[in-house]
Amino acid sequence: MKNYKDLISRNRIPRHVAIIMDGNGRWAKKKSLPRAEGHKRGAEVIEPLMDSAIELGIKAVSLYAFSTENWLRPQTEIFALWRLLEYFFKTRLEKIKGRGIKIRHSGSLDKLPSGTREIIKNAVEETKNNKKAVLNFCLNYGGRQEIVHAVNSWLEKRKPGEPITASKIEKNLYTSGLPGVDLLIRTSGESRISNFLIWQIAYTELVFLDVLWPDFGPSHLYRCIYEYQNRERRYGGI
Repeated sequence: MKNYKDLISRNRIPRHVAIIMDGNGRWAKKKSLPRAEGHKRGAEVIEPLMDSAIELGIKAVSLYAFSTENWLRPQTEIFALWRLLEYFFKTRLEKIKGRGIKIRHSGSLDKLPSGTREIIKNAVEETKNNKKAVLNFCLNYGGRQEIVHAVNSWLEKRKPGEPITASKIEKNLYTSGLPGVDLLIRTSGESRISNFLIWQIAYTELVFLDVLWPDFGPSHLYRCIYEYQNRERRYGGI
């Protein structure tokens, strides 16, 4: 296997990488484990991922942690996900703060258990002054829902006769203030966007990996960045 870390240029690192973390359940099934164990193993991927992102100079990483459609999953699995999220922040927050990572949340806090909601708010508040990198958890998130939310937020502040524009929508998105998404990665071999950051990825480079999320490591990130750097981004031009 190529050593992609040595092949990538440090002058063309994507500023914002978004990841659809797919394959936790299939990873667990392959190993005859409960699905919750797959989610637990998937959560352990985040720390080394962010270490590599900081070392490369990536400014923001957005993780698709729980979609608005995931509420259709079994209640036992959803409950286990909230417990895992709470455990993650309780045990990792000090390390995250120490690494200079700012936590952001994209999505609606509605419907989340009160304990989970407060832990997320606390993580965002505790890390708000960190500047090394942003870790954006897209939780109870849907791309269409985000655009509707942005338009309604703008309407509340709209002046009479004021037209809506793309820039005004962008200022009201959950990701407002973050760099544009340069690279989107989806694991598990699926080739779908699944309602993730659909406004933000209009000109994003997409990489689909045939690796389950719990098996994703820094070498896979380097490979994706190498592929990104070997594409020509035209933004609709020639």
